[in-house]
Amino acid sequence: MPSKRRNNGRAKKNCGAARNVRCVNCGRCVPKDKAIKRYNVRNIVDASSRKDIKENCIYENYNLPKLYIQQIYCVSCGIHSRIVRSRSRTDRKIRYSPSKARVVGAQNFF
Repeated sequence: MPSKRRNNGRAKKNCGAARNVRCVNCGRCVPKDKAIKRYNVRNIVDASSRKDIKENCIYENYNLPKLYIQQIYCVSCGIHSRIVRSRSRTDRKIRYSPSKARVVGAQNFF
């Protein structure tokens, strides 16, 4: 049988079995190396409260910390909610992320 992907859809090189995690959207058990992981970065407080805090703060240049939430999706939820898209056979061989491709350019990345 030919293999569809170089890593068979997993990132577990020489690991045996990866532990399971739960999908944020549907609750399905997914191996951690196969799951689609995205970080959601938000401010701890909303904009109006942020302004009040900034006015009453003792320090001049104090930046409020951000809230980093890791969201883990199964493959079907990631595709359904358009977090990742299916790619053609030639595009599957491209190993760098699209954000790096936009900044650097696909031709002179390697």
